[in-house]
Amino acid sequence: MVSKFFGSLFGGGREPERIVDDELPRTQAEELEQTRAALAELRSSIRRAGSLLPTVASSNMRQIDDVLRLLIDYVAEHGASTEQRVLLHSITADYLPTSLRVYRALPPETQVDESPETEKLLEQLDILHATALDLDHQVRTGAIAELSAHGRFLRDKFDVDGVRIAQRRKSHDEPTKEHGE
Repeated sequence: MVSKFFGSLFGGGREPERIVDDELPRTQAEELEQTRAALAELRSSIRRAGSLLPTVASSNMRQIDDVLRLLIDYVAEHGASTEQRVLLHSITADYLPTSLRVYRALPPETQVDESPETEKLLEQLDILHATALDLDHQVRTGAIAELSAHGRFLRDKFDVDGVRIAQRRKSHDEPTKEHGE
């Protein structure tokens, strides 16, 4: 009897669901394509709900969508850490769609500009927008930091016994001292 009670709490004695390897993305490119597809579905959901959402909520969702779309493109070209990609996917495929879905499940009379429910939605959208902007900043700053680190590496690599291999940019018609011109 006790085992049935605990079994009912934890899945009725069933084997826990496992993610099959085939369901996991094999590459970062596939992962980004899943995120891109989730964003397309989100955009479609926002459009379908558009006339039913308060204007400010619809506008905020589209602003977040713009940040995410540009960030996905940037990450596809320049890369990002695993944590950054997971957060990007989570915002796109889970956090924002959940806010929209839960709000849309509320009674229609609560889905007006000045309702407490709309205020809660707007608070969530503000958090998601700030998070998306922060993520965008982190990803782009990471690229700048990586470029700086690579520059330090190159300086160290080509600084042999304090003698640097330097190249001065010259125009084609600038006379050089080596040729006595």
